[in-house]
Amino acid sequence: MIIDAHCDVLLKLWSDNLDFKTSEKLQVNLKKWRESPVKVQCFAIFVPAEVKEERRFQVALEMITIFFEKIIEPYEDIKFIANKGDLESLKENERGAMLTLEGCHVIGDDINKLKTLLRLGVRAVGLTWNQANAVADGIGEKRGAGLSSFGEEVVALLNQENIWVDVSHLSYQGFFDVMKQAKYVMASHANVLHLCSHPRNLDHEQIQAIIHKNGWIGVTFVPFFTKEQQTVTYYDTIQHVLAYIHAGAETCLGFGSDFDGIDQYIVGLESMEGYRILSDELKNKLTERQWKNIAYQNFINKFPRIN
Repeated sequence: MIIDAHCDVLLKLWSDNLDFKTSEKLQVNLKKWRESPVKVQCFAIFVPAEVKEERRFQVALEMITIFFEKIIEPYEDIKFIANKGDLESLKENERGAMLTLEGCHVIGDDINKLKTLLRLGVRAVGLTWNQANAVADGIGEKRGAGLSSFGEEVVALLNQENIWVDVSHLSYQGFFDVMKQAKYVMASHANVLHLCSHPRNLDHEQIQAIIHKNGWIGVTFVPFFTKEQQTVTYYDTIQHVLAYIHAGAETCLGFGSDFDGIDQYIVGLESMEGYRILSDELKNKLTERQWKNIAYQNFINKFPRIN
């Protein structure tokens, strides 16, 4: 059993009108999912920057419709995850699907749009993508500003609603602003900076801050977040898992693949089917308790929405 905290399938289903059931253009489709050890998959709402500002919220709603109409409703064994109880009550033959938001650019400066997305089932909110929005600067902004006043309002709402604040893609200053204000934090897809020097990865201070906040971190399968070489293998992914454990993050760790959000792949992790070989290797390197925690238990333990 594995929980994966991040994929971009909804973007591909929206942009390319693919068949979720069997399309080989997807790293995550129904056939691969059922054949993999992944029990719960989180589906991100990511609206590309090229979508006009006035259309972004509408596109987010269209992706939610796709989520329910193409992933949840047609299949009896796929269950919508809205709270911790839903996670814990999945039957052996069932899989869970959860909605997340990647970037608050879709809400502009309207808190009611965020409230609507939460009512529709979003359970983790990434404050930015790489660019700035009304909430904060993304990691790609030279300015590097932290939370705005509106951003503080957004975090306060997420605290009130028991929703994860996802710091992936957020500016460095914004990251530490969130640590001061958020009750529930995650970095849904980020690797270790000292193993791969990419600005999207987490340094020692950030890792320790998430541990101190009792947060959650997802090791990601983006090759250029994993190793600064042309060829990257799943052995390199394992090194990030081990580095996080060495840093003290054993009870804060999991996976956030970023499948279908990437066009370069790690050898052995070209699709969610690769979880099988990755898990076999990690089981040989970790204790049974460590593997259980990282595979799924940490995510369930820290899931902030009880009902």
